[in-house]
Amino acid sequence: MHIWVDADACPAAIKEILYRVAESRAIPLTLVANQLMRVPPSRFIRAMQVPRGADVADAEIVRLLEPGDLVVTGDIPLAADVLQKGGEALNPRGEFYTIHNIEQMLTMRKFMEELRSGGVDTGGPAMFSQADRKRFADQLDRHLTRKQRLPNQ
Repeated sequence: MHIWVDADACPAAIKEILYRVAESRAIPLTLVANQLMRVPPSRFIRAMQVPRGADVADAEIVRLLEPGDLVVTGDIPLAADVLQKGGEALNPRGEFYTIHNIEQMLTMRKFMEELRSGGVDTGGPAMFSQADRKRFADQLDRHLTRKQRLPNQ
């Protein structure tokens, strides 16, 4: 299994959790971004810079991921592509995207975009909190523990 990170918008606190997990569990971790990123020196952690452009990092993640890999992203369309390719997707707030919730999330995203394009102020996402960080770390730990017990899952 490989962990891929849609790194341009990933909170620093989540990256720190992922660095520790990659080292402690010896799991390859790749952060994909269209800007140069510094990562800790590690044989398990690397950063990949892609050209600037809409969804270039997303397309590279989808191209490289294998079924069973985990992608950390807040990008719902990317998560849908990951699921379609047999990967798993977790957002930085600790919620897994699944075949059961992705269509609803895509529909809600489209609806909110339509409201914003019509001039409605929809606000933004809530501030990233310590509870979000803990929820992410807990979900990631449970997921990786399950995967290590059932390597063919």
